[in-house]
Amino acid sequence: MNLVFCGTPVFAVPSLERLLDAGFTVKLVVTQPDRASGRGMELAASPVKRSALEFGLPITQPDKIKNNDEFRARLESIAPDAIIVVGYGGIIPPWMIDLPKHGNINVHASLLPKYRGAAPIQWAIANGESVTGVTIMRIDAGLDTGDMLMQAEEPIGPDDTAITLGPRLAKTGAELTITSLAGLANGTVHPLPQDNSKATLAPILKKEDGLIDFSRGATETWNRLRGFQPWPGAFTTFRERTLQIHRAEPAPEVALVRPAHFVVENGRLLMGFAHGSTLEVRELQVEGKKRMSAHDFINGYRPLSDEPLGVMA
Repeated sequence: MNLVFCGTPVFAVPSLERLLDAGFTVKLVVTQPDRASGRGMELAASPVKRSALEFGLPITQPDKIKNNDEFRARLESIAPDAIIVVGYGGIIPPWMIDLPKHGNINVHASLLPKYRGAAPIQWAIANGESVTGVTIMRIDAGLDTGDMLMQAEEPIGPDDTAITLGPRLAKTGAELTITSLAGLANGTVHPLPQDNSKATLAPILKKEDGLIDFSRGATETWNRLRGFQPWPGAFTTFRERTLQIHRAEPAPEVALVRPAHFVVENGRLLMGFAHGSTLEVRELQVEGKKRMSAHDFINGYRPLSDEPLGVMA
Protein backbone atom coordinates (compact mmCIF):
# COMPACT_ATOMS: atom_id res chain seq x y z
CA MET A 1 0.00 0.00 0.00
CA ASN A 2 0.96 3.59 -0.60
CA LEU A 3 0.23 5.60 2.53
CA VAL A 4 0.15 9.14 3.83
CA PHE A 5 0.85 9.45 7.56
CA CYS A 6 -0.59 12.29 9.65
CA GLY A 7 0.69 12.58 13.21
CA THR A 8 2.43 14.87 15.66
CA PRO A 9 3.07 13.61 19.24
CA VAL A 10 5.37 10.93 20.58
CA PHE A 11 2.34 8.60 20.81
CA ALA A 12 2.27 8.52 16.98
CA VAL A 13 5.92 7.61 16.45
CA PRO A 14 5.61 3.82 17.02
CA SER A 15 2.85 3.64 14.39
CA LEU A 16 4.97 5.44 11.78
CA GLU A 17 8.04 3.34 12.48
CA ARG A 18 6.09 0.06 12.56
CA LEU A 19 4.53 0.84 9.16
CA LEU A 20 8.00 1.30 7.71
CA ASP A 21 9.26 -1.88 9.37
CA ALA A 22 6.35 -3.79 7.83
CA GLY A 23 7.26 -2.63 4.34
CA PHE A 24 4.53 -0.07 3.71
CA THR A 25 5.45 2.89 1.50
CA VAL A 26 4.89 6.20 3.29
CA LYS A 27 4.72 8.74 0.49
CA LEU A 28 4.27 11.76 2.77
CA VAL A 29 4.33 12.63 6.47
CA VAL A 30 1.98 15.42 7.55
CA THR A 31 2.68 16.98 10.96
CA GLN A 32 2.01 20.21 12.79
CA PRO A 33 4.29 23.23 12.21
CA ASP A 34 7.29 23.62 14.51
CA ARG A 35 6.27 25.26 17.79
CA ALA A 36 8.15 27.48 20.21
CA SER A 37 8.94 25.64 23.44
CA GLY A 38 11.26 25.68 26.45
CA ARG A 39 12.61 28.61 28.36
CA GLY A 40 14.22 30.06 25.26
CA MET A 41 10.99 29.62 23.26
CA GLU A 42 12.99 28.19 20.36
CA LEU A 43 11.18 26.44 17.52
CA ALA A 44 11.06 22.68 18.06
CA ALA A 45 10.08 19.94 15.63
CA SER A 46 7.36 17.48 16.59
CA PRO A 47 8.36 13.93 17.58
CA VAL A 48 6.85 12.64 14.33
CA LYS A 49 8.86 15.11 12.27
CA ARG A 50 12.07 14.08 14.02
CA SER A 51 11.34 10.42 13.30
CA ALA A 52 10.45 11.15 9.66
CA LEU A 53 13.71 13.03 9.19
CA GLU A 54 15.65 10.03 10.49
CA PHE A 55 14.03 7.85 7.82
CA GLY A 56 14.42 10.43 5.06
CA LEU A 57 10.68 10.69 4.46
CA PRO A 58 9.07 13.66 2.68
CA ILE A 59 7.42 16.00 5.20
CA THR A 60 4.86 18.78 5.00
CA GLN A 61 3.68 21.02 7.83
CA PRO A 62 0.67 23.04 6.66
CA ASP A 63 -0.86 25.63 8.98
CA LYS A 64 -4.28 24.50 7.79
CA ILE A 65 -5.54 21.65 5.63
CA LYS A 66 -9.29 22.25 5.16
CA ASN A 67 -9.09 24.86 2.40
CA ASN A 68 -5.47 24.36 1.37
CA ASP A 69 -5.48 23.86 -2.41
CA GLU A 70 -1.75 23.14 -2.61
CA PHE A 71 -1.93 20.48 0.09
CA ARG A 72 -5.02 18.93 -1.49
CA ALA A 73 -3.37 18.75 -4.89
CA ARG A 74 -0.31 17.06 -3.38
CA LEU A 75 -2.40 14.38 -1.68
CA GLU A 76 -4.48 13.82 -4.81
CA SER A 77 -1.31 13.35 -6.84
CA ILE A 78 -0.10 10.72 -4.37
CA ALA A 79 -3.50 8.93 -4.52
CA PRO A 80 -2.84 7.01 -1.25
CA ASP A 81 -4.56 3.71 -0.57
CA ALA A 82 -5.06 4.87 3.01
CA ILE A 83 -4.24 7.86 5.20
CA ILE A 84 -3.08 6.93 8.70
CA VAL A 85 -3.97 9.51 11.36
CA VAL A 86 -2.46 9.28 14.85
CA GLY A 87 -2.79 12.32 17.08
CA TYR A 88 -2.39 14.75 14.20
CA GLY A 89 -3.91 17.67 16.09
CA GLY A 90 -6.31 18.97 13.44
CA ILE A 91 -9.72 18.19 11.98
CA ILE A 92 -9.64 16.02 8.86
CA PRO A 93 -11.78 17.72 6.16
CA PRO A 94 -14.41 15.86 4.09
CA TRP A 95 -12.37 15.91 0.88
CA MET A 96 -9.51 14.17 2.69
CA ILE A 97 -11.86 11.61 4.29
CA ASP A 98 -13.18 10.65 0.84
CA LEU A 99 -9.83 10.55 -0.95
CA PRO A 100 -8.27 7.13 -0.19
CA LYS A 101 -9.70 3.75 -1.12
CA HIS A 102 -9.45 2.41 2.43
CA GLY A 103 -10.27 5.69 4.14
CA ASN A 104 -8.52 7.63 6.89
CA ILE A 105 -7.43 5.08 9.51
CA ASN A 106 -7.15 6.41 13.07
CA VAL A 107 -5.43 4.93 16.12
CA HIS A 108 -7.59 5.91 19.10
CA ALA A 109 -6.42 5.13 22.63
CA SER A 110 -9.64 3.76 24.10
CA LEU A 111 -12.17 1.00 23.59
CA LEU A 112 -14.65 3.00 21.54
CA PRO A 113 -17.35 4.13 21.92
CA LYS A 114 -16.01 4.83 25.41
CA TYR A 115 -13.79 7.90 25.81
CA ARG A 116 -14.28 9.73 22.57
CA GLY A 117 -12.24 12.91 22.53
CA ALA A 118 -8.79 14.39 23.01
CA ALA A 119 -7.71 12.79 26.30
CA PRO A 120 -8.88 9.15 26.42
CA ILE A 121 -5.83 7.82 28.29
CA GLN A 122 -6.05 10.47 31.00
CA TRP A 123 -9.77 10.14 31.60
CA ALA A 124 -9.76 6.33 31.65
CA ILE A 125 -7.31 6.40 34.57
CA ALA A 126 -9.00 9.38 36.23
CA ASN A 127 -12.33 7.55 36.20
CA GLY A 128 -10.84 4.48 37.87
CA GLU A 129 -11.00 2.08 34.92
CA SER A 130 -9.07 -1.18 35.31
CA VAL A 131 -9.03 -1.89 31.56
CA THR A 132 -8.74 0.33 28.51
CA GLY A 133 -7.33 -0.32 25.06
CA VAL A 134 -6.91 0.80 21.47
CA THR A 135 -9.41 1.05 18.65
CA ILE A 136 -8.48 1.24 14.97
CA MET A 137 -11.30 3.14 13.26
CA ARG A 138 -12.19 4.88 10.04
CA ILE A 139 -12.52 8.62 10.49
CA ASP A 140 -15.84 10.19 9.57
CA ALA A 141 -17.26 13.69 10.07
CA GLY A 142 -18.03 13.14 13.77
CA LEU A 143 -15.88 13.15 16.92
CA ASP A 144 -14.38 9.65 17.02
CA THR A 145 -17.67 8.23 15.74
CA GLY A 146 -16.38 6.28 12.71
CA ASP A 147 -16.70 2.56 12.07
CA MET A 148 -14.33 0.34 14.03
CA LEU A 149 -11.90 -2.05 12.35
CA MET A 150 -10.14 -3.74 15.30
CA GLN A 151 -9.73 -3.40 19.06
CA ALA A 152 -7.30 -4.64 21.69
CA GLU A 153 -7.53 -4.38 25.47
CA GLU A 154 -4.80 -3.15 27.81
CA PRO A 155 -4.99 -3.47 31.63
CA ILE A 156 -4.51 -0.40 33.81
CA GLY A 157 -2.38 -1.23 36.83
CA PRO A 158 -2.68 0.51 40.21
CA ASP A 159 0.67 2.20 39.67
CA ASP A 160 -0.08 3.30 36.11
CA THR A 161 -0.19 6.95 35.18
CA ALA A 162 -0.91 8.52 31.81
CA ILE A 163 2.87 8.65 31.35
CA THR A 164 3.36 4.89 31.82
CA LEU A 165 0.20 3.73 30.06
CA GLY A 166 0.59 5.88 26.95
CA PRO A 167 3.66 4.11 25.49
CA ARG A 168 2.04 0.67 25.91
CA LEU A 169 -1.08 1.81 24.08
CA ALA A 170 1.05 3.40 21.36
CA LYS A 171 2.86 0.10 20.79
CA THR A 172 -0.40 -1.86 20.77
CA GLY A 173 -1.92 0.64 18.35
CA ALA A 174 1.05 0.36 16.01
CA GLU A 175 0.73 -3.43 15.80
CA LEU A 176 -3.02 -3.26 15.40
CA THR A 177 -2.68 -0.78 12.53
CA ILE A 178 -0.56 -3.27 10.58
CA THR A 179 -3.08 -6.05 11.17
CA SER A 180 -5.98 -3.80 10.21
CA LEU A 181 -4.38 -2.67 6.96
CA ALA A 182 -3.57 -6.26 6.02
CA GLY A 183 -7.16 -7.25 6.80
CA LEU A 184 -8.57 -4.44 4.69
CA ALA A 185 -6.37 -5.49 1.78
CA ASN A 186 -7.37 -9.15 1.86
CA GLY A 187 -10.99 -8.62 2.90
CA THR A 188 -10.81 -10.26 6.34
CA VAL A 189 -11.44 -7.04 8.32
CA HIS A 190 -14.90 -5.51 8.09
CA PRO A 191 -15.92 -2.11 9.53
CA LEU A 192 -18.29 -2.28 12.49
CA PRO A 193 -20.51 0.68 13.46
CA GLN A 194 -20.19 2.00 17.00
CA ASP A 195 -23.05 1.78 19.49
CA ASN A 196 -23.62 5.48 20.09
CA SER A 197 -25.82 4.78 23.12
CA LYS A 198 -22.72 3.60 25.00
CA ALA A 199 -20.54 6.59 24.12
CA THR A 200 -18.66 8.56 26.78
CA LEU A 201 -16.47 11.62 26.35
CA ALA A 202 -12.83 12.38 27.17
CA PRO A 203 -12.58 16.15 26.69
CA ILE A 204 -9.31 18.03 26.39
CA LEU A 205 -7.78 18.69 29.79
CA LYS A 206 -7.91 22.13 31.39
CA LYS A 207 -5.74 23.47 34.19
CA GLU A 208 -8.70 23.52 36.57
CA ASP A 209 -9.11 19.74 36.15
CA GLY A 210 -6.03 19.42 38.35
CA LEU A 211 -7.47 21.46 41.25
CA ILE A 212 -8.04 19.08 44.15
CA ASP A 213 -11.69 18.92 45.22
CA PHE A 214 -11.77 17.78 48.83
CA SER A 215 -15.44 16.88 48.61
CA ARG A 216 -14.33 13.89 46.51
CA GLY A 217 -13.09 10.70 48.10
CA ALA A 218 -9.38 9.92 48.42
CA THR A 219 -9.48 7.10 45.84
CA GLU A 220 -11.19 9.30 43.24
CA THR A 221 -8.60 12.02 43.83
CA TRP A 222 -5.78 9.47 43.57
CA ASN A 223 -7.13 8.25 40.22
CA ARG A 224 -7.25 11.82 38.91
CA LEU A 225 -3.71 12.45 40.16
CA ARG A 226 -2.49 9.41 38.20
CA GLY A 227 -4.52 10.22 35.11
CA PHE A 228 -3.61 13.87 34.85
CA GLN A 229 0.14 13.33 34.49
CA PRO A 230 2.25 15.21 33.55
CA TRP A 231 -0.33 18.02 33.28
CA PRO A 232 -2.34 19.45 34.97
CA GLY A 233 -1.48 17.07 37.80
CA ALA A 234 -3.14 17.58 41.20
CA PHE A 235 -2.74 20.80 43.15
CA THR A 236 -4.16 22.80 46.03
CA THR A 237 -2.91 25.67 48.19
CA PHE A 238 -0.83 25.60 51.37
CA ARG A 239 -0.07 28.78 53.29
CA GLU A 240 -1.33 30.80 50.31
CA ARG A 241 1.03 29.11 47.86
CA THR A 242 0.28 26.51 45.20
CA LEU A 243 1.08 22.99 46.35
CA GLN A 244 1.48 20.30 43.68
CA ILE A 245 1.03 16.69 44.76
CA HIS A 246 3.25 14.45 42.63
CA ARG A 247 2.87 11.08 44.33
CA ALA A 248 0.35 9.80 46.83
CA GLU A 249 -1.70 6.70 47.60
CA PRO A 250 -4.86 5.93 49.53
CA ALA A 251 -4.17 5.21 53.18
CA PRO A 252 -5.61 1.78 54.02
CA GLU A 253 -6.76 2.76 57.50
CA VAL A 254 -9.26 5.49 58.33
CA ALA A 255 -7.32 8.32 59.94
CA LEU A 256 -8.86 11.18 61.85
CA VAL A 257 -8.10 13.77 59.20
CA ARG A 258 -10.71 16.36 58.29
CA PRO A 259 -11.26 17.06 54.57
CA ALA A 260 -8.89 19.74 53.23
CA HIS A 261 -6.46 19.33 56.14
CA PHE A 262 -3.01 17.87 56.73
CA VAL A 263 -2.12 15.65 59.65
CA VAL A 264 1.37 14.34 60.44
CA GLU A 265 1.13 10.92 62.03
CA ASN A 266 4.17 8.76 62.83
CA GLY A 267 6.23 10.61 60.23
CA ARG A 268 3.56 10.20 57.52
CA LEU A 269 1.93 13.12 55.77
CA LEU A 270 -1.81 12.49 55.54
CA MET A 271 -4.36 14.52 53.56
CA GLY A 272 -8.06 14.32 54.41
CA PHE A 273 -10.95 13.88 51.97
CA ALA A 274 -14.68 13.21 52.05
CA HIS A 275 -16.25 10.22 53.79
CA GLY A 276 -13.34 9.84 56.20
CA SER A 277 -10.95 8.84 53.39
CA THR A 278 -7.27 9.76 53.40
CA LEU A 279 -4.31 10.02 51.05
CA GLU A 280 -0.77 9.49 52.21
CA VAL A 281 1.34 12.02 50.32
CA ARG A 282 4.73 10.72 49.16
CA GLU A 283 6.11 13.52 47.01
CA LEU A 284 5.05 17.14 46.59
CA GLN A 285 6.21 20.58 45.49
CA VAL A 286 5.63 24.00 47.00
CA GLU A 287 5.32 26.86 44.52
CA GLY A 288 8.80 28.18 43.65
CA LYS A 289 10.57 25.17 45.16
CA LYS A 290 11.86 21.83 43.90
CA ARG A 291 10.01 18.54 44.26
CA MET A 292 10.61 16.97 47.65
CA SER A 293 9.69 13.92 49.65
CA ALA A 294 6.98 14.08 52.29
CA HIS A 295 9.74 13.57 54.88
CA ASP A 296 11.62 16.65 53.69
CA PHE A 297 8.40 18.65 53.54
CA ILE A 298 7.55 17.75 57.13
CA ASN A 299 11.01 18.68 58.34
CA GLY A 300 11.21 21.88 56.31
CA TYR A 301 7.71 23.30 56.65
CA ARG A 302 6.58 21.64 59.87
CA PRO A 303 2.89 21.55 58.98
CA LEU A 304 0.75 22.13 62.04
CA SER A 305 -1.55 19.48 63.38
CA ASP A 306 -4.86 19.76 61.51
CA GLU A 307 -3.50 22.51 59.21
CA PRO A 308 -5.99 23.53 56.47
CA LEU A 309 -5.44 23.21 52.73
CA GLY A 310 -7.17 24.95 49.84
CA VAL A 311 -10.92 25.22 50.14
CA MET A 312 -13.84 22.83 50.14
CA ALA A 313 -15.68 22.85 46.81
